[in-house]
Order: sequence, then C-alpha cells, then structure tokens
Amino acid sequence: MAECHINNLEGRKEMDLSIVIPARNEMFLKRTIDDILEHMRGETEIISILDGAWAEPPVPDHPKVTLVYHKESIGQRAATNEAVRLSKAKYILKCDAHCAFDEGFDVKMMEDMQENWTMVPIMRNLHAFNWVCKKCGDVRYQGPTPISCSKCDNKTDFERDVVWIAKTNPQSTSYCFDPEPHFQYFTAYKKKQHGPLVETMSLQGSCFMLTREKYWELNICDESFGSWGSQGIEVAAKTWLSGGRVVVNKKTWYAHMFRTQGGDFGFPYQLSGRQVSRAKSKARDVFFNNKWEKQKYPISWLLEKFWPVPGWSDQQLADLRKGEVKMLDNTVPTEVLEKPVQKDERMLPKSTGSKGIVYYTDNRCPEPLNSIVRSHLMDVGLRILSVSLSPIDFGENIVLPLERGYLAMFKQILAGIEATNKDILFLCEHDVIYSKEHFEFVPPTKDLYYYNTNNWQVRATDGHAVYWYCQKVSQLCAYRELLLKHYKERVRRVELEGFSRAMGFEPGTHGRSARVDNIRCGWWATTIPNLDVRHQNNLTSSRWSPDKFRNPCKDWKESTLNKLPGWEGFTERLV
Repeated sequence: MAECHINNLEGRKEMDLSIVIPARNEMFLKRTIDDILEHMRGETEIISILDGAWAEPPVPDHPKVTLVYHKESIGQRAATNEAVRLSKAKYILKCDAHCAFDEGFDVKMMEDMQENWTMVPIMRNLHAFNWVCKKCGDVRYQGPTPISCSKCDNKTDFERDVVWIAKTNPQSTSYCFDPEPHFQYFTAYKKKQHGPLVETMSLQGSCFMLTREKYWELNICDESFGSWGSQGIEVAAKTWLSGGRVVVNKKTWYAHMFRTQGGDFGFPYQLSGRQVSRAKSKARDVFFNNKWEKQKYPISWLLEKFWPVPGWSDQQLADLRKGEVKMLDNTVPTEVLEKPVQKDERMLPKSTGSKGIVYYTDNRCPEPLNSIVRSHLMDVGLRILSVSLSPIDFGENIVLPLERGYLAMFKQILAGIEATNKDILFLCEHDVIYSKEHFEFVPPTKDLYYYNTNNWQVRATDGHAVYWYCQKVSQLCAYRELLLKHYKERVRRVELEGFSRAMGFEPGTHGRSARVDNIRCGWWATTIPNLDVRHQNNLTSSRWSPDKFRNPCKDWKESTLNKLPGWEGFTERLV
C-alpha cells in the first residue's frame, strides 16, 4: 500500500456536512480552505486528500480540517471516494481546490436540500491572481507564467499577486451535454429557470452536494471511469436517471478558477487525450445505451425533459429512442419512435404510471372563464374526475352538497383522489387556465409533492398579470398514494380541530409544527405559464403589490396577459 498520512483522525466531531477536496499540486488549496472556514456557518468540516504531493503553501492545523497525504497519486475519483469514506456527515459537498464561496453557503444549501437531489450553487468565475511585472508594474490577468512583458523588456521577473475575487458575471446555472458527450453551457434553458431553486440537465463538476447515503447508493465517483473526466455528466445522469433531481440553488454561489490555458496553468493531474476519451466513451456506453443498473428512466427521457438540447438533432434523439424499445418492454409503437419530440404516456417508463386530473369547483366561477378553463383541460386528453358542490357536466362528476369553505375544498380534493385509479394526479382548480405543457411533467419520485412554479396571477377585468415565486395547490402534482394519505389526514385534522393557517394549504411547503406530515416538496417550471385568474368570486384573497404580503415575496414581476410566453394574442374575454 502506498505511504499515507492522516491528521485530525481521532476525536473528530460528527458533522452535518463534509466538504471533500481532492488536491494534487494545488497552489490555492490553502486559500480555498481558508475561504471555506471563513464563510461556512454550519456544523461543517473539510476533508482534503493530498494526492501525491504535500500542500504548498502548507495548510495550517485546524480542528475542522482533516488532511490525508498519499506519497503516490491514487487519482481524483479515488481520492474523492477516500474522503467520503472518512466522513460521518449526512451531506457531502465535493469541490475543487481552487474555489471561493458565499457567506453561509453551507447552511443555505442544507436548508433546501432533499434526499434524492444533487444540488449546486450558482457558479461564478474566480479571479484568483494577476501577474505583475516587477520592472514596470504592468498587470496581466491570471494565466501561465509570463515569458515576456508587453510593456517593457522584462522576460523573467514577474510576481503573482493573489486577489481572490468572485466575479459577478457570468452567473452560470444551466448546463447540458452533447452526443460526444461533452460538457456544454445551456444558455437557452437558463431563460426557462424561474425561482430560487431551478433544474439543470447536467453539471460542470467542480462543486456538487448530495447526501452521503445517496453518494454511495449511486456510486457517484465510479473509478472505472478513470481518474478524471466526465464527472459532471456522470453525477447528473446518475441523479436524474435514478429518479432524483439536479437542482441549482440560486440563493447562494461559489466561484471556480478555470485553468484551460495550458503550460503551467493547466490541469494538476497529468491527462492524456486517451484518458479523456476513455471517460467519454464510458459515459456514452453506460448512459446512452441504458446499461446503468440503477436507472429508472431512459436517457431519452432526460433529453426530452430539457428539449431542445444544444448539439442534439431530432434524428439523434430518435435513434436513442429506437434503442430503448427493449428497455421499455416493447410498449412503444414504431410510429411514436419516429416522432422525436412527441410527448406520449406510452413513452414514460413503466414505473411512472398513468396520469389523471382531479378538478374541484365551488360552482362560482363566472362565465366565460368557467368554459375557457374546462376547454383547455379537455384538450389535454387525460381522464378528468370533477368534484363540485352541485352537479356539473364535466368529466366524471362527483357532487358533495357541502357549504363552501376550506374544509369543503379539502373534502372535494380527497373525494376526487379516492375515486380515480390513476397513479399520477394533477390537482386543478376551476379558475386556473392550464397550458398543455403542465401535464407533461412526471414526478421523479413517489415521496415528494411537486409544484409548477411558473404561474401568473391575472386580473380578469383587464388582464393585468403579476408573478412571484410561490407554490399553490392548483399547481400541485404527485403520486396518488402520497396525496391520498395527506388529504385523509388533513380532513381528519380539520374536522377535529378546525382549520388553522399554521397548518397551511400547500402540502410539503413548510416545516411548522402544525404541518400535516413530514413530506417535503419539489418544484418544476414550465416554459408556458399557467394563469391563476382572479375574479369577484375567488375563495382566497388577491394581492397586486409586494407590500401586501406579510413576508417579503420573491422575484416579483408585472406584465399583461397578452405578453406572457405562450399566451401572446390570447384575446378571449375572461369575465
């Protein structure tokens, strides 16, 4: 076994988060660790593997820093795995040895983290240092050691001035991969990301967080990929295809120093084109051919979720889907495979199940809004179970002759859930106009509630529209069994104790002691928003300015109905 030294191994306190840093010939490891120690605010520790070289400058001894030294390099993935094996924390955050972080980044990420997520902060670029000519004082942006000065005849005498600035532009939140597969920035999808927690197809790989249990369950750093290469793709594909989500937390950030200029400012590991090609070939074979044993979804599902994806043609997606016929148990007709972007329930992996709509109304939605909402729902093509307080001719109707109110609404939702046999349910209100895209969503897991956060509140009289980041019952989608259990308990509690706002309306959105259950929620955002139309008969109140909220609202925007994406030219009178 190679020579190995470990400090601070005995008496380490159990932490909530372990930050693991594989490091080889990293001149900024000490500065990165100092930065983390300065800005972390939770029960967080650092475990760094010195892979084949001692840190220079040295990392001072600190009770929350564990260093492991290997005389001979074991490789980046192996070093990351070794660091995780030393951890006893609930969460793992892997980062590169040349990064800076936001104030309290660790707490901000853990507050929003969920069990089957991989989470990353916003990625900024780190301006770590400048080169200064010691003869004339000319300053040059970070890069390889200069061999000449552009302002004088100096060729040898330069000083590295460490500035350590997290640049505010760009703010990267969206990534993907092409058919090679090769990492890409996904700028087009960034425009579709709404709210503080957003989805990304892939990762850059220099920083990501997940639970330690999930790290080992998914074999996040599979050493058969080689020491280095395709790590962001590996992590993202394993998370998505196993039923999880890859989420960017826009409440916080990290800054990464990119070293792509070669020379003595290249990658710290000795990399050959052959090694990089090996990692890409492995990723292509495992994920594109659906050979990964833990996946629940085919790779085409991930591409379609973010479609169109840069670098991919319709034909390439169609070819992938043809290869997935066997995986999907031959349930996909050939004619469907020929249409690469068509969304069809038959294309969903069997584990996702069938979809249905539970529509609830107090029979007070005015015309013509009432008819407009129902017409849009009928166009979706899913089975509709309607629950009303008096008979209506819409879907399969159940009548509950109750007095209008919150308890009646909860009972209506419960009755609809009980009466349908569909596996995945969308809860739909009588005064929300839904886009078809809303119903394309498939909950990645059965143990979370999911909310479409792209919904605008629209004033029926003049089309004035406002947006703020929120979750509403009218935007809720989840598996039937989860919803059934929740609403049974909700109705029981309200009948026994009465309704309290401390209980809240939206399942999974808060941690107050009066909550109905301990289940958390996830989010998705369609490109075309849903329209929550406000009229004279709404059960809940309407607010048209940020100062009307008890707590600060996030991402407040104002517009008009006919300027919202997908609704341009919508001229139907709402009331």
